[in-house]
Amino acid sequence: MTTPSTSPLPDTDSDTISAALSTPQRASAHKRLHSEEIALLIAQAAQNKKAEDLVVMDLRGISNFTDFYVICSGNSEPQLKAIAEEIQAVLRVEHGVRARRVDGFPYSQWVVVDFDDVIVHLFHETKRAQYALEDLWGDAPRLAVPAPLPPPQTP
Repeated sequence: MTTPSTSPLPDTDSDTISAALSTPQRASAHKRLHSEEIALLIAQAAQNKKAEDLVVMDLRGISNFTDFYVICSGNSEPQLKAIAEEIQAVLRVEHGVRARRVDGFPYSQWVVVDFDDVIVHLFHETKRAQYALEDLWGDAPRLAVPAPLPPPQTP
């Protein structure tokens, strides 16, 4: 009869275990951001690509599906694409936050980037008034929009 091993990782020496435990994990390299921090980072990143009429709406206590809307406009389809890409790059590269889903295309003149607790609506300036999200959620408080962020550092 053999005796069961007491080592939690059989056939692994203690130096290997120590090295594994002391090596920081990539996932923990970024601190967990709160939804308000994400919303403000999105607003700053959108400004890097000259987004216009930027609004950050606090839907906590009003909506049961998200905490914040970030709404902004662009003058052209290429600009909408650039804004969406910048937002995703800043959050992914610098903060480890990935969009859950991106819907719409610049040629549709409305792009939605879903970060769960923060939803971004990017409109062509001619479409924004048609959907009037600010009017629909008119009772939501608005946050002050911070100054733009520097562009993300690519590794």
